Amino acid sequence: MAKEVRLNGVRYRWPKRPVVVVCVDGGDPAYFDRALKDGIIPNVARFMKQGFNGLAECVIPSFTCPNNVSIITGSPPSIHGISGNFFLEPETRKAVVMTGPELMRSSTILAAFSAAGAKVISITAKDKLRQQLGKDMDIAAGGINFSSEKADKCTMKENGIENVLELVGLPLPDMYSGELSLFVLEAGLKLLEQRKPDVMYLSLTDFIQHKYAPGEAESDDYYRRMDELFGKLDAAGAVVALTADHGMNDKSNSDQSPKVVWLQDILDKEFGKDAATVICPITDYFVAHHGSFGGFVRVYSNGKVTPQDIMRVARALPGIEMVCDKEAAARIFDLPIDREGDVVVISDADHCIGMTPDKHDMTGLAGHRLRTHGGLAEATVPFVINRPLYESYAARAKRGGLRNFHIFDFAINGADA
Repeated sequence: MAKEVRLNGVRYRWPKRPVVVVCVDGGDPAYFDRALKDGIIPNVARFMKQGFNGLAECVIPSFTCPNNVSIITGSPPSIHGISGNFFLEPETRKAVVMTGPELMRSSTILAAFSAAGAKVISITAKDKLRQQLGKDMDIAAGGINFSSEKADKCTMKENGIENVLELVGLPLPDMYSGELSLFVLEAGLKLLEQRKPDVMYLSLTDFIQHKYAPGEAESDDYYRRMDELFGKLDAAGAVVALTADHGMNDKSNSDQSPKVVWLQDILDKEFGKDAATVICPITDYFVAHHGSFGGFVRVYSNGKVTPQDIMRVARALPGIEMVCDKEAAARIFDLPIDREGDVVVISDADHCIGMTPDKHDMTGLAGHRLRTHGGLAEATVPFVINRPLYESYAARAKRGGLRNFHIFDFAINGADA
């Protein structure tokens, strides 16, 4: 009987050839559409024609951490427990960072294959994700897990690899650059050629998409260079599967200032200071390109106001697309209810949501229009595989309901390798 692994109700067969899944962080379909029109991504165009090309829905909130964890566990946040970068802990009423593996309630596809003896590699751009992506991976047995952000600090004990800069032949990239992601792809290509892994996950960063719209010279150059590396991964014999953690939208006024709904300010004026607390779960230490502005926030009642009162005020605001209580949010978006706010507020495609101006560092946005994500408007993502699907998987895709966290299932089980 062929070796296989199982996780969260899905059986994954043993790969016949290396499987490389790439999460193009912030990879809104509009970038691929424009690049295809301009003829600058010939390899992806070939994948789409000869393999499979579709659109999928990501996890809401459409942020990096919940979607990457969904992709590597093949499950929604209600299963794995990660629903943002921050949540307010009920017992302490303090904002808790959700980027560590200790808050994950599921193991990963990578760990399952690693435990079964497969060669597994995970490379991410931002080190904040590294430990979550590497949860339960057997590094001592040959697993590799590192970030391009800290590629110069890799050790055999911690990462399963050392001398990464020498391996890749590139300097350590700046964390606010497209090079941070391109380094991930370059490293993945070198390791694919040298180590012949069974399963590889490459997670990029969305610095370019936050800064530049489809068709701008900088984003064109980035997608052209990514495409070259996708082509090399394909030429090395891998099943190459591309998806994204979320899309991206312009949320700026005509004068380039952010188009913000200052929700904490509004609630303070309506109910009094400290009656409610707004948490922006997009917040992390990479704030220069988005200022902690996103399309999804959580609001917590501090006992002086009811969730119904908060929802009444939020629903009347221009720029707001959806408002619901925690029970509805957990049900609609398949989120862990014990980590949900009393109220969820989601902006429309043109707006973002903030707390108060003094809580957001906007210096990094100078000279650029704000482009960000988090809401329903950024939920559609690409879903591309370089090989055709088996008939059963093609029929499944045609029926609809495709999610970005189905990508490992389709790449491992569904692609004609």
